[in-house]
Amino acid sequence: MASLAAYLLSCLTVIASYLYWRLWEFDDNSVQFVSFGLWEAHYLQEFNVSGTVIKTLVHTPINSTWTISPKFQYAVNLLVWAILMKPVVLVFTAMAIKISCMKHPLVEMEIYCYQVSTLILSVSSLFTFASVSCNYLVDHYGQTTLDFLPDFPVKKDALISKHYTAVFPLGIITTTMSLFGVISFLSEISSLKLQSQVKAMCDSKLSKEEV
Repeated sequence: MASLAAYLLSCLTVIASYLYWRLWEFDDNSVQFVSFGLWEAHYLQEFNVSGTVIKTLVHTPINSTWTISPKFQYAVNLLVWAILMKPVVLVFTAMAIKISCMKHPLVEMEIYCYQVSTLILSVSSLFTFASVSCNYLVDHYGQTTLDFLPDFPVKKDALISKHYTAVFPLGIITTTMSLFGVISFLSEISSLKLQSQVKAMCDSKLSKEEV
């Protein structure tokens, strides 16, 4: 289970660093496509050098000087929170595993660790789903209020199409895997509670026999 939490953390890191949260096509000779990550815009710009056309990949930071949709900012914040929660899940899961390896494990403490992991993983998966869904819906069905800098090589008026990217399916897959993790934690909690009840019954029976 600790390996699953680590894998989910790596998946979220990949999504956060993905360059194609949005992909826009423009009717412009020098810049045809612009992809937007969470913190940078990327585009191939053509330059004519002595009759030779050269394409260069340009990175432009998306900062406070841009006009950014609040909903897009919500998507960024939700994903950041989802990422920050994953190490907490990893820590509590590792603690639970360590407790289970003890000679006399503290079952109640182990259950508590799994309960915390379940809660945080559930919230994290909800944040991930909300983040990618909000970005998808606002980009394709809402009014986009992302305005470029004055010196940006292409104008927003030249926008002709918005393309679908892999960030939404990646987010759904990660959310689904997180839910499988939640089910695994709940199953482990149920098993530990059953073991605790059986142990309590056996201890009670032994104490009565000794009397």
